[in-house]
Amino acid sequence: MKMWKVYVILVFVMMLWGFNLPMLKYLVAQIGPVTMTSFRILLASLVVFIILAAMKILRLPTKQEWKWIMLGGLLNVVGHHYFLTQGLTQTSGTNAGLILGTGPVLTAILTSLILRNYPSKIQWLGVLSGLIGVSFIILAGGEGVATGSIGDFLVFLAILVQVLSYLVISKAARTLDPRVMTAYMFLFGSVVLFVVSLIQEPGEVMKFGEVPHIFWLIFATSAIFSTAIGHMLYNQSVGIAGPSKAAIFINFNTFFSLLGSVLFLGEEIGLRHFVGLIFIVIGVLLGSGAAEDLWKKRKEKFEKDPVQ
Repeated sequence: MKMWKVYVILVFVMMLWGFNLPMLKYLVAQIGPVTMTSFRILLASLVVFIILAAMKILRLPTKQEWKWIMLGGLLNVVGHHYFLTQGLTQTSGTNAGLILGTGPVLTAILTSLILRNYPSKIQWLGVLSGLIGVSFIILAGGEGVATGSIGDFLVFLAILVQVLSYLVISKAARTLDPRVMTAYMFLFGSVVLFVVSLIQEPGEVMKFGEVPHIFWLIFATSAIFSTAIGHMLYNQSVGIAGPSKAAIFINFNTFFSLLGSVLFLGEEIGLRHFVGLIFIVIGVLLGSGAAEDLWKKRKEKFEKDPVQ
């Protein structure tokens, strides 16, 4: 697959994830977060299995691949979703947004340390630009940055384990299709989260029988599109582009979350949001390597035919 197609897919995934935020805000208000998440991810896993079966690429993993699946499921599904839902109940949205915005930076650092895959100076500049853009959008709310708390630490753990999972996915992609890995990770992770929910949120399962009809529409939309299709496409992109380049696009998540809140929750958008978007776009172009690739191609074309 050509890289520009991967970049388009990543932007599309960020839109799905960003618009998922207002849906999740509604869902967790109806059902305990761990309980709701376990069933949402279970539905997502079933959807991915059906899609992969229809594509005829579904297969049983080897013993070694099962190790990657279980490790990835514990990090990407169980750890990330558990720490995030718990952290959001104990910190401000401003703090959480800023911490989640460090994802590309953490990915670049950990990729350099663990995989020995060092980003270029231009890519580091893109990471910095994206972080500035995320900060503009988050701080545009006017709340400022609240004092640190255990919630901040939990949100940081959420993004840290997610970044580590991308390194696992990148390693496993050498033999296992990331889309197939996604299905098994979701299934494994949803079972673990369900066991946790029985301990931490006893009785919440019964509330599924009391929710309004609109809950099921939002629940299905979130599980099928944002979680199933979104993660399947993102993990595939990680396998192709690598964790560092794919993570740069996470900066778009903040913008689309804001846009989703404007469209569905009636929140306002201002000048700082557009300034933040500009920095994010610049960050993605530089950090993903797209700008460098375009420059190299134009330079090679000029060297071959200076007249043009």
